[in-house]
Amino acid sequence: MDKRNLDATKKALLDAAEKLMLECNDISQVTSRAITKEAGVNLAMINYCFGSREALIFEVFGKMQETASRCDDSFAEIISGESTPLEKLIEVHCRTIKLMIENYTISKAVTKYVLINRAISGRRGSLQFIQEHFGDRKTEGECRLIAYELSSLHELAVLHHEEIKEVCGIDLKNDDELRAYVTAHVKKFLE
Repeated sequence: MDKRNLDATKKALLDAAEKLMLECNDISQVTSRAITKEAGVNLAMINYCFGSREALIFEVFGKMQETASRCDDSFAEIISGESTPLEKLIEVHCRTIKLMIENYTISKAVTKYVLINRAISGRRGSLQFIQEHFGDRKTEGECRLIAYELSSLHELAVLHHEEIKEVCGIDLKNDDELRAYVTAHVKKFLE
């Protein structure tokens, strides 16, 4: 398959998966067969283009997350503003967790995949703020590890947010409790 056809197929799969994810009541309805039927491509193309259905869904969720961040002017102001790297890091994690909980069926489908398959060397939205916070006191590798650990911890919290509320009395759906939870963890990692 030439590059142009491959790119068109990837786009068709991404668009189809996003459409189905936004329309479904349960992410389990977004099957490989449903995605490829909507995209008008062969079933094998999901694995060929993305490696798995979960990887495709993860990519769509990441795109949705970026779109939501771009559409929120207050988020852009905080990230580009005069806030400290610590404050920016807290904001990124608060908004990410909130978005993941609001879209829990999608988050649940992709988080297990992400926790198992994501590389420490991969892209992290929070890495730049961790590096800014530490400056020359930590290497890039150390900063990547902190970003990885912090992201993984918060992704696990999303998966278990109901149990965290029940057992620990912390309601991650409540903005104030979420901010306190994230602030405590970010500070632990950046001390």
